[in-house]
Amino acid sequence: MKALLAALLLLAAPAIAAPAPDLRGFAYEQKPGSQLPLDAVFRDETGRSLRLADVAAGKPLILALVYYHCPNLCGIVRTDLFDALSKTGMVAGRDYTLIALSIDPSETPQDAKAAKVDDIARYPLPGAEAHWHFLTGGPDAVQALADAVGFRDKFDPRLKQFIHPAGIVFTTPTGAVSSYLLGVGYAPADVRLGVTRADLGSVAAAALPVLLLCYHYDPQTGRYTLAITKLLQLAAAITVLTMAGTLYLAFRRERSGA
Repeated sequence: MKALLAALLLLAAPAIAAPAPDLRGFAYEQKPGSQLPLDAVFRDETGRSLRLADVAAGKPLILALVYYHCPNLCGIVRTDLFDALSKTGMVAGRDYTLIALSIDPSETPQDAKAAKVDDIARYPLPGAEAHWHFLTGGPDAVQALADAVGFRDKFDPRLKQFIHPAGIVFTTPTGAVSSYLLGVGYAPADVRLGVTRADLGSVAAAALPVLLLCYHYDPQTGRYTLAITKLLQLAAAITVLTMAGTLYLAFRRERSGA
């Protein structure tokens, strides 16, 4: 185990030598059953201040934490989600409510409105105009919601980018985290299942972790830069080793108790 870790650290050494952040802590910390801060106040794309409970309106909620001027994966997260929704037959406002929330405190309702207009022009789905909400908010409100769903992010001032995980969250009509779809490339059946499960008030077990970050990613080529690729390889390997060690210890305890 130690030899393997040493080899992985050696592999990542050129990337770590450069001034790059540690990416290992930016996967979703999944929190099935966690309660959203329904009293938190955000602004919608028209500039109105609304409580989260009023936006959700007692429907299953699809939540995407993104930012509207993102040069990396945020646009892909939204596009993949809307493409999947277009193939489910579900209607916004009847079957679900959707929230895209900016994690960037500098973004404004005007930024949210521009993103919504562009997205609905490409995906004019039933109910979208009234029940897709593109929100911005103050740092405390955004952080409270991020903490509730286990979303972690950090701003890199050198690149003027946020490091954050890619994925979407489904919550129940009462605001409890029901399930996650991590990464990108969402299948319509998985999106429908997430909404249906949430509508029933069911809470799924945590999904397998996916270390796909919105940072140093080139959406034109679908690749990360070499330095970030090496850091991601290291972080993913450590995650796998940690899981393997946990399973090994559990197996040993089970055999010892037999």
